[in-house]
Amino acid sequence: MQQALDWLNKHHEDIVRGLADLVAIPSISTDGEHDHEIGRTAQLVCDQMREAGLHNVETLKVGNSLPYAYGEWLDAGPGKPTVFLYAHHDVQPVNFIDQWKSDPWKLTRRDGRLYARGSADDKAAISAFLGAIAAYRKTTNQLPCNVKMVVEGEEEIGSRNLLTFFDKYRDKIKSDVIIVLDTENIEVGLPSITYSLRGVVSVLVEVTSAKIPVHSGMAGGALPDAALALNKVLSKLYWENGPIPVPGFYDSVRVLTDKEKATFRKLPWSEDKFRHEVGVVPSARFANETGMTTYETTWRRPSVTVIAQEASNIKQASNQVLPKAQAIVSCRIVPDQKVADVVASLKAYLEADAPWGVEVKVTQNGAGCEWWMTDPNGPAFEAAMASLRQGFDRDPVAIGCGGSIGFVGPLANLFGGAPALLLGIEDPASNAHAPNESLHEGDFKKLMNSLVRLFDTFGKLPDGKVK
Repeated sequence: MQQALDWLNKHHEDIVRGLADLVAIPSISTDGEHDHEIGRTAQLVCDQMREAGLHNVETLKVGNSLPYAYGEWLDAGPGKPTVFLYAHHDVQPVNFIDQWKSDPWKLTRRDGRLYARGSADDKAAISAFLGAIAAYRKTTNQLPCNVKMVVEGEEEIGSRNLLTFFDKYRDKIKSDVIIVLDTENIEVGLPSITYSLRGVVSVLVEVTSAKIPVHSGMAGGALPDAALALNKVLSKLYWENGPIPVPGFYDSVRVLTDKEKATFRKLPWSEDKFRHEVGVVPSARFANETGMTTYETTWRRPSVTVIAQEASNIKQASNQVLPKAQAIVSCRIVPDQKVADVVASLKAYLEADAPWGVEVKVTQNGAGCEWWMTDPNGPAFEAAMASLRQGFDRDPVAIGCGGSIGFVGPLANLFGGAPALLLGIEDPASNAHAPNESLHEGDFKKLMNSLVRLFDTFGKLPDGKVK
């Protein structure tokens, strides 16, 4: 193992150059206009896989999906576990370009960080995995455990073909333990393993008051205003600093244990720092339920957010009483909520007592994604904790995440209940999806160091048992 660690230190600049090559390709998946670039990135990932020492490297597709990159190394010998490595090579578009301080498609060092679109989310994961693999293959020519690596090209558009991909290639990708590098450390230098994810489901709220718009001079004050009615309906969701006032919404929510509460409240947190980073206006207060911390709120409590609202176009506004208005309400769900129950509760609540008697229709918008939670104990988690502790020289923490990674639960089940290790690669300053996305270079080094140690520990587990 020491040879591999030494190789990492010696070849860090080579790894950074490999990351720079990846972020130089604008592999944007959200607009449907960069399929060629996504194809180029998939090929580059395959080239880097071969260079790192993986075998049977190829691009794979399922149906009309964007390309996945796949590689493996399965020569560790009998009794050694197989580790599944996941990352994605597609990225978000570059928005608010005037706010970027450097070229978003050129990896730029500044103040200990590496700036570029995709530098943290999630091309750094590709480089980190391949750096750890190469560290062994370029020195001893062996890996302590078997690895199978999949790099997806559709994560930023909801991984719409990923479960079909897993099902089609289930025998090819079957593994004993899963490692995902697409989550966050709660602060720089503090290694974090995510063991719970919120799910998500959205509903479309449609309000109809008439068939056509009518001149406001002729009917203003007489006809019900669909836009006002919609906002009156949405205002029923306002929770101030209490629970969300939807009947039945919390009936199945799993209560935090006293141990979890105590653990969350020991974690570092600065409201002032968070307000500054997010840019909360001075007059605004946080919306947490009274007595709950932000970690409790965002990791283990459900939420509702109006993510889109439409009645007419502001640039083409006309003096009319609008007949239709609609909004999308997104809900983050937690253990043990069910998507169908949440939708039913919202539908019953929002459709009742419509202002002016207008028509209110609430329907599910998209398939939704279930929550996921696992027990952060057992050989795989203990190995990860020990490896991160040595790699970062700091005790790691087990945390939750307010976001969703929909494939983790189904993939773990597909692998017969395989442990899933979600290791942090971003941090609160990474600005994933936003201007000036960046990766903390020091933590990048420490994470690769930890992966080298984790592979070594997996290879030493008795009979390869990771659970």
